Amino acid sequence: MSRIKMIDRTTADAEQAELLDAIQAQLGMVPNFLKVFANSPVALRSFLGLCGVANGGALDHLTRERIALALAQQNGCDYCVAAHTAIGRKTGLSPEEVLAARAGTSEDAQAAVAVRFARSLMEKTGAIGALELAEVRGAGYSDAEIVEIIMHVGLNFLTNVLGKSSQVDIDFPKVDLKLAA
Repeated sequence: MSRIKMIDRTTADAEQAELLDAIQAQLGMVPNFLKVFANSPVALRSFLGLCGVANGGALDHLTRERIALALAQQNGCDYCVAAHTAIGRKTGLSPEEVLAARAGTSEDAQAAVAVRFARSLMEKTGAIGALELAEVRGAGYSDAEIVEIIMHVGLNFLTNVLGKSSQVDIDFPKVDLKLAA
């Protein structure tokens, strides 16, 4: 059971209801973690705005999902692993690629570099070395894409922290955090 209440249509004030209705219209559902975010309309609007802008960047959607999976696994967020496994599958990642991303790599050589870089950013709280930056550039990522990877690390850390601290009820097919050896 979620440690922070979830706001739904029956408990929402006018501002919260407007936000929840917009999410429902766009996604066809309101994921539980967004119901937790809805406690603060300012936080929810900020998160939705950042997601909307971030998803329009140069970094392709499959790489963004790989990063989300890798960081959710690295940070031990059950909710985010389940959510991004479902979203990743829906956006075109194979079951094998989902597992590879969770393990911190990819079957796609360029994406593997981005995923490793994202995990290193998280592990080192941004204090990466020149060689790591050279590797991601050498894989063909522009400075704009590198900044977007950094932004997605921050965005995913936010969702991981919210998921773990609230212990939000998982409303996606559950996924075991343990990876097969």
